[in-house]
Amino acid sequence: MPIRSHYYLSIADLAKARGPVPALSFDGAGPDDLAVAVQDAMRTPALFERWRAMQDEPDDVDPALAVVDPAASASARVDDLRIDMDLITDLPMSIVRHRLNLLIGPSWQLRDMRKA
Repeated sequence: MPIRSHYYLSIADLAKARGPVPALSFDGAGPDDLAVAVQDAMRTPALFERWRAMQDEPDDVDPALAVVDPAASASARVDDLRIDMDLITDLPMSIVRHRLNLLIGPSWQLRDMRKA
């Protein structure tokens, strides 16, 4: 049984929080838009499937990367000059990292992680 985790993330500059591939990248304007995009990326296979279709050999992509957590939740808020985000999911860090990198590139930082 997967372990439900609470990831505490921060994004220093939301205006620069964009992934390397525009077709997969976050394109919202505020913390609420970011939370919705991250939550959707964890709950549904849509972002993963778009990324997989862009690979040279889509059928060779490890199917374990397609796992989703329909109960994942994300919230984000402005704290001082950065965005703090809480993500609660049972997805492993490797999947969370991959999807965050697709959405917002290296703009995020894991500040803490605890059992949810």
